[in-house]
Amino acid sequence: MQIRAPAIVIAVRQHGETAVVARFLTEEYGVIAAYVAGGRGRQLRPVMIPGNLVDVQISARSESQLPFGRPELLESRGPFLTEPLPAAAIGWVAALTATALPERQPYPSLHSALGALLDAICHAPSARGWVGALIAYETLLLRELGYGGEGARPEGELPDLLRQMDALAGPLDHYLLADRRGDVMAARARLRELLAKIIGTY
Repeated sequence: MQIRAPAIVIAVRQHGETAVVARFLTEEYGVIAAYVAGGRGRQLRPVMIPGNLVDVQISARSESQLPFGRPELLESRGPFLTEPLPAAAIGWVAALTATALPERQPYPSLHSALGALLDAICHAPSARGWVGALIAYETLLLRELGYGGEGARPEGELPDLLRQMDALAGPLDHYLLADRRGDVMAARARLRELLAKIIGTY
């Protein structure tokens, strides 16, 4: 296997003292896991952040071998992780994607939708500018994996959007995260709590 492609970092797990095993979402090849030597070192640590856009070279001698990855940063989400709300949103959508999607099955619509959602989270002037896109992404993920879901982007004020977000918790929990819902859904609950504080209600 020899691949080079733009990718979104969606998960990073420590491997040994300085390496990581990362999961990358690519448009053409889907999710690919790869061993990144020095992923926790000074040069690559800022690159290996979930949500970052990278150009990654992936190689493996056989299909049974964990590939090696060499990422180069294209766009960093790091500056936005200092704010609790964007950090929680980026953490949730990255964890959801990494957990729900099978490896090496392309979902080009999800790749483009996730990229657009991350841009909105980082650059919209307020949460009202991206919560609808987040709900639309969750719905698209359910639909792409065969669990239905309407295609229209949610509309309304933030309280209305939060009610729509609450309605999706059950399907996400039941269909996509049945085996790992504890840790992953906790990230969504944290995001929901932060959003609720904006409007002063739970």
